[in-house]
Amino acid sequence: MHYEKIAVIQHQKGLHARVAAMVVQKSHELSTKHQTSIFFRYKNQDNIAANSLIVLCSLKIKEGDEIWVVGSGKQAEYVVKQMVAFLESDFHFDNAQIINEVDKLLQENAFAAEQIFNSMANGLMVSDEHDLVTIFNPAAEEILGIPASQVVGKKVYDVIPNSRLHLVNKTGISELACRQIIGASSTITNRTPIIIDGQVKGAVAIFEDISALEKITGELQEVKELKGQLQLILESVQDGICVVNKDGYITYVNPAYLRIVNQQYAQLVGQNIQEISPQGARCTVLSSGTQILGNISKKTNGVAVVANVNPIIVDGDVTGVVSVVKDITEVQGLMEKLNHISAKAEYLEQELWRTKKPNRAFEHFIGRSGKVLDALAMATKAAEGSSNVLIRGESGTGKELVAEGIHYASSKAAGPFIRVNCGAIPTNLLESELFGHEKGAFTGAIRKKLGKFELADNGTIFLDEIGEMEKSMQVKLLRVLQKREFERVGGESTIKVNVRIIAATNQDLEKMLQNGEFREDLYYRLNVIPLLLPPLRERKEDIPILVEHFLAKISYELTKKAKGIKSDALRTLMQYKWPGNVRELENIIERLVTLTEGNFIGVEHLPAYLKEEMLLENKEDQRLGVDEIILPWEEYEKKIIKLALDKYSSYNGAGKALGLTHKTIAAKAKKFGLEKTVSW
Repeated sequence: MHYEKIAVIQHQKGLHARVAAMVVQKSHELSTKHQTSIFFRYKNQDNIAANSLIVLCSLKIKEGDEIWVVGSGKQAEYVVKQMVAFLESDFHFDNAQIINEVDKLLQENAFAAEQIFNSMANGLMVSDEHDLVTIFNPAAEEILGIPASQVVGKKVYDVIPNSRLHLVNKTGISELACRQIIGASSTITNRTPIIIDGQVKGAVAIFEDISALEKITGELQEVKELKGQLQLILESVQDGICVVNKDGYITYVNPAYLRIVNQQYAQLVGQNIQEISPQGARCTVLSSGTQILGNISKKTNGVAVVANVNPIIVDGDVTGVVSVVKDITEVQGLMEKLNHISAKAEYLEQELWRTKKPNRAFEHFIGRSGKVLDALAMATKAAEGSSNVLIRGESGTGKELVAEGIHYASSKAAGPFIRVNCGAIPTNLLESELFGHEKGAFTGAIRKKLGKFELADNGTIFLDEIGEMEKSMQVKLLRVLQKREFERVGGESTIKVNVRIIAATNQDLEKMLQNGEFREDLYYRLNVIPLLLPPLRERKEDIPILVEHFLAKISYELTKKAKGIKSDALRTLMQYKWPGNVRELENIIERLVTLTEGNFIGVEHLPAYLKEEMLLENKEDQRLGVDEIILPWEEYEKKIIKLALDKYSSYNGAGKALGLTHKTIAAKAKKFGLEKTVSW
């Protein structure tokens, strides 16, 4: 059975300690006698047991307050009504036994409170209205280092000079979470007044020693600062760093790692390497616990990286992996920077070679431009050794002249210089041409023939147009390059030769390598010293020298009086692109010397195709407004857009004419201040 009823407190002092003890005593008596549980509910709070003195005192119930009495049991209604009547009485008793039981209950609760105070980990100090210390628990003794015997009964400010408890007693204002230094201890203190019937009757201080906490806080702060410094270091280094935990999940990547692999933080952190890279170095190290250094791999974005992967070992167990990666292209960049200083020295050395007069062996190669001097300086240096040389350049740039110069400037100058045009000899005859053949080796071999390599012994062989050689011959040539020996066609004896090889080509050998048309091993054997000859269009400052040289040479060969050349004709020759290079120039000069009447060659004597090309270029220059002064690109862009806008008067029309969007035209017009009278 359940029953509830409201009781209105009539006692003028409310339920103070002694009255509360009477209520508890009465509740205990009724519940025991009638086997009914009694609860109180005050101001919408949860039900509390009626036999708890400390809790009942804490409610601070005053005169006129309402309190619900709740009963649960067979005689709940009777018990509740008895309890309500008791609560609404004046609590006056003459029965000595009841008074003794109440005093006993108060004493027991006081003893319990004292036990609680003594068991507290926090220090407790209580003073009365006269600032005399009444309670000083063991925790307070330990924290402040003062025995209770020296504190209790004395003024708080006499025993603890910097105490503020007497100020709280005076003002009645609480002071919460105040830090205070007492002796060697650092404490955090709550000070509250004791208020009874609206009067301050003392004060309570509860304090905790936070010295250890402050020490730990300081250490934590140091750890935090150290972590921040470490984080800053990790985020500042240019090497990519990736950390994986023992379960294979990526827990950290630094910005450099994200930049190198071109991914976002959210795309990597939280991913398992067993899923994204099961065969990678990180998985291997995580399972084996053995470091891997210098591992080269390619990421999903195509970037090649070199990585050092190390296990993270704690107490003998692998708890994760850390991978430090570097973009190989960045390594190459660093190597370039490291070589920069030595490159300066090499540059100065090369400049000395450039300015140095070339060896007389190269006097037939006409030119004094920078690129020519570079090429001849390199050729002179190549002549000092015996390494194979590969001369690259367009047809007509003088590759054979340079090869001949290298030979005559070398230590083999006394030996033969043998020329072979690999493109001019049929494939089925090239082997016999290079290596010779024995009598009867094939139909028509009526006598033994020495090959070009045998003839070039102790000298130089020049293999022109090496790019035209069939792959079957490339294999046989490779053996000569590697071992300096060969057999004649149809022969059995091995012939050894001491010969230097200079090859030349006007083809793109690198492209031929990709297409499988030229053997890679042969390419590297030939390309020991690469030498690039510039086309004539890239050294136009040499054209006047070459023209003068060819005029004199051809006039002498044709036994004709040497002719001069007018400036307009020379200017036209310098503007021409010269696809045939020096050979084409020599042929044109020979034609002009042969066909021109008079002592000077003018622009009117030049071949028609040279003059037509010059006219086309002049017209193009006029259309763009090009004069002798080259303007910045934006000036030409402005002119072109202005012409289009003037003609079409709209962004759409101008954009269609120029192959651009109307938005692009509008933006350019705004940039150049051309938008005033133009419509969309």
